[in-house]
Amino acid sequence: MSMKVTFELSESDLKYFRQALKDANARSSKMSSEKLIANAAHTLEELPTDAPEFVLERTEKLRSMIGMVQDEEWRLEGKDRERVVRALSYFADPKDLIPDAVPGIGYLDDAIMIELVVRELKHEIEAYADFCRMRDQKDAILRKQGAGAGPTHREEWLEARRVQLQERMRRRRRRRATSSRSTRTRRTKSPLSLW
Repeated sequence: MSMKVTFELSESDLKYFRQALKDANARSSKMSSEKLIANAAHTLEELPTDAPEFVLERTEKLRSMIGMVQDEEWRLEGKDRERVVRALSYFADPKDLIPDAVPGIGYLDDAIMIELVVRELKHEIEAYADFCRMRDQKDAILRKQGAGAGPTHREEWLEARRVQLQERMRRRRRRRATSSRSTRTRRTKSPLSLW
């Protein structure tokens, strides 16, 4: 029999997790982004197959975050890339809020942090998922057409989609930040923001 547990994180709870992410960022500050990404990927690979479902359900988003910084065709660069890499630092860090070996709840902090990071990187994750979907569809069409539609056409098409989706991602992120600032002036609680 399964049981659903729902809880709400207060502003002080969010502050605690923000600090955990900042601490992980500080500990990994001397690490190259490539090493940090590799460590996060290793952490994901090492996750036992019998880990709690509430963690396994969230790992696809974490996999997507790793994919978006490794995908040469997506070419996430600059501050956009830095945002994702900083989010991955928590999962590349062996120091855990709750040791994973604690039965039942050892992965709870990981699940919460994945959920918080996914919310913070919502627009990046959506844009990358759209890019992957469009790329897969384009590749299927090109396979049907055969060799006549050369790689140059594919590269140009992907570049246009990448530019379009990354600009959409930035526009939505700016709109969210503007909306959050105006909401903050009306409420005492600040919106979720890990950075």
